[in-house]
Amino acid sequence: MSKSQSNVKGNPLSIAPMMDRTDRHYRYFMRLITRHTLLYTEMVTSAAILHGDKDYLLGFSPKEKPLSLQVGGDDPKELAECARIAEDMGYDEINLNVGCPSSRVQDGNFGACLMKNPLQVADCIAAMVGATSLPVSVKHRIGVDDLDSYENMTNFVRIVASSGCRHFSVHARKAWLQGLSPKENRDIPPLRYGDVYRLKEEFPQLFIEINGGITNLGQTQEHLQFVDAVMIGRAAYDNPYLFSSADSLFYGEEATPLTRHEVIEAMFPYIDYWLGKGFKLNKITRHMLQLFTGQPGSRVWKRVITENSCIPGNGLEVLRNALDEVATK
Repeated sequence: MSKSQSNVKGNPLSIAPMMDRTDRHYRYFMRLITRHTLLYTEMVTSAAILHGDKDYLLGFSPKEKPLSLQVGGDDPKELAECARIAEDMGYDEINLNVGCPSSRVQDGNFGACLMKNPLQVADCIAAMVGATSLPVSVKHRIGVDDLDSYENMTNFVRIVASSGCRHFSVHARKAWLQGLSPKENRDIPPLRYGDVYRLKEEFPQLFIEINGGITNLGQTQEHLQFVDAVMIGRAAYDNPYLFSSADSLFYGEEATPLTRHEVIEAMFPYIDYWLGKGFKLNKITRHMLQLFTGQPGSRVWKRVITENSCIPGNGLEVLRNALDEVATK
């Protein structure tokens, strides 16, 4: 095990990797709200990383850091090469997805189905750890199908930890590989936070992060009494400004966070840059629709942005007009 792997210093708060959500534009937007929360890419398969357009798939602004690349795959050699690429590109961590239950992922023999084969996961992690000085983490479920006892999970963690992994992000629900959609797998299996707390008690040397059903920073503070870190998923997308107090609560940041209006204005140069490259406005503004969640004007903000950002040739005036509409509410 490399020295860096045995001395992993984890981040107490992260935003979960989410397909079709945590792309580079969302991450840049979120970095204006929280400077320190760990951000993740969408899951990228090892095959795509090795054979696809790396700049398109993996490119990011340095302002997005700290940033973890989540990869999906089951081949140790391919994953080792992905780890080297991640380090060369400047990522801060690489994460192996062992939690996604979608049929497409299962067909590729990665994601949650790998929980049934911890020795294979351990081989993958060992290869990745040996290929990079970056921290290598695993995101997994508390169980899969009928392998859902606490003992099943600890067996998985024990075997994978023996390969050099020290950071486990645990979605506190089991996954059903058949019969439930990915969305249903995020809601129907019951949350078992106690199992994750117990995991931390029994493996104090590991960095244990909890995920699943967490919707605000007050809940985050409660979980941090029992585990090392908290990962928030859908709530981070549906109400992004809830992270405006994250830096002061968890990182001792004294600077005043940007207001919602200041966040929008700070996005102008970034949006202008991408419009200049031929990108459509709605590719970026779709991530900003929920910024005013719970605030007067939220509905009109979303309406103006949605109706106008998809029109070819439209630019920053759409956002300015939307801000003016919000100001009148």
